Amino acid sequence: MHRLFVALRPPSAIRALLAGTQGGVRHARWQYGDQFHLTVRYIGEVERPVAEDVAIALGQVHVPAPTVALAGVGAFDKQGRVDALWAGVKPHDALTALHKKVDQALVRIGLEPERRAYLPHITLARLPRSAGGDPAIEQWRARHSALTSDPFTFDALILYESHLGRDGASYAPVARYPLA
Repeated sequence: MHRLFVALRPPSAIRALLAGTQGGVRHARWQYGDQFHLTVRYIGEVERPVAEDVAIALGQVHVPAPTVALAGVGAFDKQGRVDALWAGVKPHDALTALHKKVDQALVRIGLEPERRAYLPHITLARLPRSAGGDPAIEQWRARHSALTSDPFTFDALILYESHLGRDGASYAPVARYPLA
């Protein structure tokens, strides 16, 4: 089985800026430079023939390269506990259009459509259950709430394979699709 997702990788200067936000939250599993990405569409576990169909389908997606800027930070929570810290990006329009195109291409090959609302972001850290209501989380959010950057362009759509390990996930690019 192959655990796949489709994403955009920020340029190195943006990855360095994101890395500068890391720290100050106990037990956070911070992402590192090679892990920074903006998910366009999560696919999940698929057999090799489906993975090959996904790779072909993504080659048929043609959209302009989206230009965005970093825009603040946030957190996702599950059942009242924060489980991830992220950096926001704006504007969303081009990313939402790209998400829809990718989703449509994947539905055409038989995958289920995306059911969750799409919120473009770059995950910075994952938090264990033990982080609970750690006040350091809100302090981190306040300290980085004004995170911004100059506009930057995502130049390629990337199909990644995710490998789960004891220390979290590692991501390997499988295919790269330049954006116009």
